Amino acid sequence: MHSAIRLVTEVPGPNSRAMVARREAAMPPGAAKLTPIAIKSAHGAQVIDVDGNTFLDFAGGIGTLAVGHTPDNVVAAIQAQAAELIHMCAIVATYEPLVALAERLNSLAPGDFRKRTLFMNSGAEALETCVHISRSYTRRQGIVVFDGAYHGRSNLTMAMTSKFNLFKKGFGPFAPEVYRFPFPNLYRRPAEMSEEAWIDWHIRQLDHNFMAVVDPSHVAAVVIEPVIGEGGFLPAPSAWLRRLRALCDQHGILLVADEVQSGMGRTGKLFAIEHSGVVPDIVATAKSLGGGMPISAIIGRAEVMEAPHPGGLGGTYSGNPLACVAALKALDTITDSAFLKRATEIGNVMRERLLVLQARYPSLIGDVRGLGPMLAMELVKDPATREPWMEATQAVNAATLQRGLITIRAGLFSNCVRLLPPLTLTDAELKEGMDVLELSMADVVRTLGLA
Repeated sequence: MHSAIRLVTEVPGPNSRAMVARREAAMPPGAAKLTPIAIKSAHGAQVIDVDGNTFLDFAGGIGTLAVGHTPDNVVAAIQAQAAELIHMCAIVATYEPLVALAERLNSLAPGDFRKRTLFMNSGAEALETCVHISRSYTRRQGIVVFDGAYHGRSNLTMAMTSKFNLFKKGFGPFAPEVYRFPFPNLYRRPAEMSEEAWIDWHIRQLDHNFMAVVDPSHVAAVVIEPVIGEGGFLPAPSAWLRRLRALCDQHGILLVADEVQSGMGRTGKLFAIEHSGVVPDIVATAKSLGGGMPISAIIGRAEVMEAPHPGGLGGTYSGNPLACVAALKALDTITDSAFLKRATEIGNVMRERLLVLQARYPSLIGDVRGLGPMLAMELVKDPATREPWMEATQAVNAATLQRGLITIRAGLFSNCVRLLPPLTLTDAELKEGMDVLELSMADVVRTLGLA
């Protein structure tokens, strides 16, 4: 079998080291880098560094590359569009890709009701705009978010984000009127409680928190990731989501689904919340929507989206024509039933391989979880205490890179190995990547003295 991975130098090679040194001299250390390699080109699931090494990419641009690197139809659309119109500004005038993409997303988002779509540039911008729209519509101020959430790096979305030390330390004060509720993390439930009992407790806790933390009459929106992403790939239990929906309906609160990382086919459905049957009032999407281009979208009930005054929404680059045509072509691929079926198949294979690893190393791999091909394994020092082992996670990601596979961390404690491969990868690439992960785990287990 032909190997996709091809390493011709040490990792990182001399050219990567030189370019990374230039980066470190020119850019601040706060702009983090998770690997020491420098990339020259990429296609599909394969990336080639400046030393000529070929890697398999299971980080996928942190969820941005569902359709893979440089997909042919996206590249062709960008090239053709660049010859006609690179920028106009949707505030100044209207152009076909902008309108066509809005129409397309209105037809695709969950909910049998009239919708409108607004474009921004990033997930953080999209989530902040969701808050603006929700406050404008409800005339309320409060925003409810959850433990483990990541919603962005703007001041408001940092207030909404849960992980303090990595994303928020030293950057306050943060925006007010953000209220945090517990999230039903099934892995970290009390040992004496079943999953069902833990979910039931959290369902009851919703009512409690709407008394003890914030009154529902003050809340404009509840913002939830259907799969907590940066917080460790934790799927929201369907029963708990349904109770959230019922409480929002009861109290006139908008339910906002943050699908920035979990959307666009990443879980085997176009939007992850579709697995639960719950229909949000507003959906925010980004990352894989653009096929690698920077674009985000807010799709919501028409009457909600129409609440802000003219001129209250928008941005200079929002709905850029290059990003819009890229998104239209990416959607052609993502919405194809064969693509979504393949995504589910990839997820099944990955989960099976991860469960085999967990059975082999039960003292290290505390949990395997996710939805579809959005998967992670949580590494712990002790399966009984579930004490996080961040250093083991770093060691695994370093070991996979040495063998030609790019993986990255996740989790509230940074102790999860997250897998977000392009959903266009072949069976051979999938097997090779998981084989490398297996060998890398064995390396780390030996190094840690667990073998």
